[in-house]
Amino acid sequence: MDFSWSELLVVGIVALVIIGPKDLPGMFRELGRITAKIRAMGREFSRAMEQAAKESGVKDVADDLRKVTSPGALGLDAVKSAADRFEKWDPLKNAAVPTKPLTPAPMPPAAPTATAADAAPPAAASAPEAAGPATAALYEKQAARKAVVGEAAAKLRSIARPDAAAAAAAPKAPGRRRKKPEAPAGDDA
Repeated sequence: MDFSWSELLVVGIVALVIIGPKDLPGMFRELGRITAKIRAMGREFSRAMEQAAKESGVKDVADDLRKVTSPGALGLDAVKSAADRFEKWDPLKNAAVPTKPLTPAPMPPAAPTATAADAAPPAAASAPEAAGPATAALYEKQAARKAVVGEAAAKLRSIARPDAAAAAAAPKAPGRRRKKPEAPAGDDA
């Protein structure tokens, strides 16, 4: 209850008229005691509730929830600092400084008829000179993969053309062979 000074003055005048000037100080003392008892009972009740909550573990759960939902526990403080740095970032400040290109130089295209020996160029020749050790290792890995793919392609080509593979193959083991019929001498085709 929120009373203004004018309302309290009106209540005091009415109390003075109804109760009388003789009993008014006693009545205010009694009203003060009753108000003090009500406040004491309210404090005692709230202490009892807090004690019951502490004994049942509700306070611990509430404290844990506060800790879990705090901005520091959620990592929001890091997000906020990153956002602050982004807002303070000036792209024109770094524009005068030349930077290295983010993408590596394109690899030369491989010849479609390359053999397995041609498919594996040395890694140092295909890697850019300004590349670091991790990039050089990546180029070497890619060159090794190209070599394996080239060998597999050469094998598949030899399987697809058996006549070329037969000419390149080693002589057959001795065994039973059929003779081919001889063509007549008069047929020249």
